[in-house]
Amino acid sequence: MKYVTDFRDPVLARRLAEAIAQACQPGRTYRFMEFCGGHTHALARYGVLDLLPPAVRMIHGPGCPVCVLPVGRIDQAIAAAKLPSVILASYGDTLRVPGSHQLSLLKARAQGADVRIVYAVDDALQLARMHPDREVVFLAIGFETTTPPTAVALMTARSEGLRNFSVLCNHVLTPAAMHAILAQPEPVALDGLVGPAHVSTIIGTRPYEVFAREHGLPVVVAGFEPLDIMQAILMLIRQVNEGHAEVENEFARAVQAQGNLKAQALVAQVFTVRDRFAWRGLGELPHSALCLRPEWADLDAERRFSLPAAMVPDHPQCLCGPILRGQRQPADCKLFGSVCTPDSPMGACMVSSEGACAAHYAYGRHRVPLPAPAP
Repeated sequence: MKYVTDFRDPVLARRLAEAIAQACQPGRTYRFMEFCGGHTHALARYGVLDLLPPAVRMIHGPGCPVCVLPVGRIDQAIAAAKLPSVILASYGDTLRVPGSHQLSLLKARAQGADVRIVYAVDDALQLARMHPDREVVFLAIGFETTTPPTAVALMTARSEGLRNFSVLCNHVLTPAAMHAILAQPEPVALDGLVGPAHVSTIIGTRPYEVFAREHGLPVVVAGFEPLDIMQAILMLIRQVNEGHAEVENEFARAVQAQGNLKAQALVAQVFTVRDRFAWRGLGELPHSALCLRPEWADLDAERRFSLPAAMVPDHPQCLCGPILRGQRQPADCKLFGSVCTPDSPMGACMVSSEGACAAHYAYGRHRVPLPAPAP
């Protein structure tokens, strides 16, 4: 197939749905976790969940970079934004994530902090060039997909001598979170994993082999289009039926086994693995995130401004944590769709379009079905 529309063909979707239904063995349930928030969004947006037979259950994972950013890190960013002469640059979704006492970067801006929305880290670099008398702090978040651009921006800042640019690093590592999901005290019963798309273009498919080998779980890396996801589900069902646990690559048009070696080299030049990092919903995980190498300390906002990151609990009634762990669904939360909406989010899962709660809300999965008309 050549064009994006080819991957949204309704005729092919119905054929795939029929193939999935035929592949399901009688009396068997198939529980697959899509780790990436982009897949969660696509499942809801394109109605893929409605095309799947009851035997196939999709379980949402923690793969939304905005969602996994804990309250303490939001508070840290707000503290940086309130410092004199600081311009804090961030992606739009991050501005709306509630920190302590429901204070967000957006609310901090309303109180006088200089917080700017950027669409790429290059925009933050441009702010540093335009305001040489101000300190520009870029709030860097994301999985392996967004890490190489941050590395390039740091190299550019150093080469240009931009001493007023620094990065508040919150880049996290996908395999570490997948390990945490499978090792949590209240494990979620799973039969397979839908591997992330964009992340895999960077790290490749080999890091997922450990899950097939040690946990006996088949993994299929899938693209974000509806036919990609449906094909991946069919591939997982076939592996389960045959008793296999291997890593397969449905997204071969963009992902290679070794990943993007040039991007990996750029990241290794600037970043190193943290000993520990706190995740929303998963707690502190060892070797699960990145920080700047010591030789890049002068561009590290945490060190430059002495910004501690405290452990802060989520809202007591918000189920964002259990939803990120795959233990609950958005509709299980008493706040979902009532107190907590995209206009007034109580938790991170309702902020980002890739969050499970936001995806379910945006595409009507919170609504009660209307009763059938009387005959």
